[in-house]
Amino acid sequence: MGREHLPGCCGGGGEQPPAGLSRRTLLRGTALTTGALAVGGVFGLPGIAHAAPSIYNPFSGYRITGSWQDHLNSGSLGGIDFGMGVGTNLPACGAGTIQNIPNNGTGGHTVTIHHADGYRSQYMHLSQFLLGNGAAVGAGAIVGRSGGAVGAPGSGSSTGPHLHWHMINPSGVRINPLSYIGSNPGGGGLPKTSTEQDGIPGTIFYKRMQNWLRITSGYTGPIDGAPGPNTYAALQRAMRGYGYTGPIDGVMGPNSWMAVQRLAAGYGYTGPIDGAMGPNSWRGFARFLNQDRWN
Repeated sequence: MGREHLPGCCGGGGEQPPAGLSRRTLLRGTALTTGALAVGGVFGLPGIAHAAPSIYNPFSGYRITGSWQDHLNSGSLGGIDFGMGVGTNLPACGAGTIQNIPNNGTGGHTVTIHHADGYRSQYMHLSQFLLGNGAAVGAGAIVGRSGGAVGAPGSGSSTGPHLHWHMINPSGVRINPLSYIGSNPGGGGLPKTSTEQDGIPGTIFYKRMQNWLRITSGYTGPIDGAPGPNTYAALQRAMRGYGYTGPIDGVMGPNSWMAVQRLAAGYGYTGPIDGAMGPNSWRGFARFLNQDRWN
C-alpha cells in the first residue's frame, strides 16, 4: 500500500478539525498548538430549557479512598474521596460557573461549580483556588488544586491528602456523582469521536485523547480539545510502550507518529508504519480512544 491521503473535511455533520489545521498539517499529524478554552453555555435565559448537565468523572485514574457509603456510615451527608497528592490539578467535571468558599467548615477550601438546571458539584479540602468567583468554565478546565494535608490551610477536618467530591441536586440534596453519571442518559462522560467513521480528527477526538493521557500518562492540562506541547509530551510518554525512543519534548515527528500507528494497528489499522498519519491511521487511533474507559 502507498501513503494514506486525507480527504477534504468540509460538509457532513461530523466533528470538524480545530481551526488552523490544514490538510497537509493533518496528513503529517502536526499539533495544533493554540486554542481557546471552551466555556460553559449561557444559563438562565428566559424561555430556554436546559437539559441535565453533562457530567464526567475527571478522577477515574485515582484510587477511591472513601466511598459514598463510608461517608454515610461516618455521619457525613455523602461524598467520594479520591487519594491524590497535595497540589494535583482538579478538572471541572462539567461546564458551569465558579464559586469559591474559603474555610467551608469541615470541608475546608471548597470550589462549587454551578451547572445548568441548578445542579452543583463541590470539591473540598483544596490547597489553592485558581479562578475567580463567577468565572465560566468548560468540562476539563482546571478549577483548583487538591489539598487535605493534616492542619494545612484549606484542609478543614481532613486526615490526609485527598479530594472530596459530591454533587447537590436542585432541591439542595447531596447526591453521589458516580451514581448520577451512571444513571443520567444526558451525561456520563465525553462523547464518542466521529473520527472512527470519517478519519478526520477534531475537537472531540482531541478531548478524548487528552482525557486518556490525563488518566495514564501524566497530562495535567485542560480537556479542551486544543492539543499543544504538554498534550504531545504526554502522548510521547504513552508511546514508549509502542516503540518510541525519542525525546519527550512535545514536538511530534515521524517517529512519534509511527508509534501511534503501532497502537492503531491493534485497533484495525492495516496500513504502513511510516509516520504519515492519514484517515486510516486516525480511524484506528479513534477506535482506541472511543473505549468507555476513556470517557
